[in-house]
Amino acid sequence: MARNITTTTSSEPKAPDFVAWHVTSKGDKSYWHKVGASWMHKDKKGMTLQMEAIPLGGRIVLRKPTDNTNQGARA
Repeated sequence: MARNITTTTSSEPKAPDFVAWHVTSKGDKSYWHKVGASWMHKDKKGMTLQMEAIPLGGRIVLRKPTDNTNQGARA
């Protein structure tokens, strides 16, 4: 017996709930590089993190997206 699996897909991609930034510090300056994004699950009990790069040093910070997301972020 075959199963009928139906999935609904949106034609427009959903904006991420958070943007992942790789942050490194040199002296008093911090450098922010966008490395991924995350989306909350429908049940609100987890999220999916999609990384475009995996940094070896520094830290990863998740921040809500802003209008100037491509400009960088400051904590």
